[in-house]
Amino acid sequence: MGWTDERVELLKKLWQDGLSASQIAKQLGGVTRNAVIGKVHRLGLSGRATPSKPARTVFKAPRPARPVSVSPSAPRRIAEPVSQAQPPQPVRYVDETPGMATVLTLGAHMCKWPIGDPSLDNFTFCGRRSGDGPYCDEHAHVAYQPVQTKKRSGPAELARSLRRYI
Repeated sequence: MGWTDERVELLKKLWQDGLSASQIAKQLGGVTRNAVIGKVHRLGLSGRATPSKPARTVFKAPRPARPVSVSPSAPRRIAEPVSQAQPPQPVRYVDETPGMATVLTLGAHMCKWPIGDPSLDNFTFCGRRSGDGPYCDEHAHVAYQPVQTKKRSGPAELARSLRRYI
């Protein structure tokens, strides 16, 4: 079906009444929602009497703080002993004198620890003999830090994990 003058007037009226494009298409019959949207766009209809969705509020007032009440039936919290943190291991520094290997001279069993800025001409690799991996022993100690283990205390850890489920 084409857009006759009567159908266009009905479209304008329904659009101003705030009906959605789908609702207008059903009332007109023989047109799709997209056809209605296209015609509204071509007619330049923009203002609507009522929006299809209410406008969102930009600012929300903060909620008041919840009052803290201590009731006798509330579960008591068990004070956890403060676990003593392990002292951080000292950082090992390796003397970064210019290495003896470049990208072109780097071999399979040479340390591939980069030294310097790769964008500069004096960029080199360590080049010393490597062990099992790609680095020599000194650079392997810097690259591979031991895993920090968490100290688990028996009853305190049990109480903490049970509190998650209570």
